[in-house]
Amino acid sequence: MTPDMTVQPSETAARVHPAMVRITHWVGAAAVIAMTLSGWAIYNASPILPFVFPPSLTLGGWLGGGIAWHIASMWVLIADGAAYLAWGLASGHFRRDFLPLSARGVARDFWAALTLRLVHRLGSYNAVQRLLYVLVLAAIVLAVLSGLSIWKPVQLGWLTWLFGGYDFARRIHFALMSGIVAFLVVHVVLVALVPSTLVSMITGGRRPAEPGRA
Repeated sequence: MTPDMTVQPSETAARVHPAMVRITHWVGAAAVIAMTLSGWAIYNASPILPFVFPPSLTLGGWLGGGIAWHIASMWVLIADGAAYLAWGLASGHFRRDFLPLSARGVARDFWAALTLRLVHRLGSYNAVQRLLYVLVLAAIVLAVLSGLSIWKPVQLGWLTWLFGGYDFARRIHFALMSGIVAFLVVHVVLVALVPSTLVSMITGGRRPAEPGRA
């Protein structure tokens, strides 16, 4: 093969994370963090459990400021999520990266992780990751809907009713927020254990070219 016909690996390697995934990931992460911290400020004004969050961990400074940050972040998250969902469906991202998903596959990969035998391949999600990503996406959607039912309990009375009423909707919203925060903590710990995943989410990374493929 002559030199001009030789294809370098970098030319055939595909991006691990396309630009849309990276952009929506970071915008969504910032919006979720802002919503969580401002949500804690709102919670402190009327706690539903026998504790409050340290003021240093809240955003907004007071109830009105917390609400303003929370609503603004919500619209950013909705716009970001809508763009991600539309692109994910149109590009086949969900079908390609999140499926198939089965109880057997989750159990197999979970056991492999517990026994430290789970192999990590950059840009490829194992069954446990697929399940967690699907669950956290569903939790974010439900958190937004339950939040809307709390924000507009009169105008969106039907939505508040679906969540069991205003007080119960607050508890559902808090539980969903807690689940999202737990996911973020686990996510950050795993990134710390495998730093290359952070680099690829910033630069896009590249999958190795398949042997013999140009």
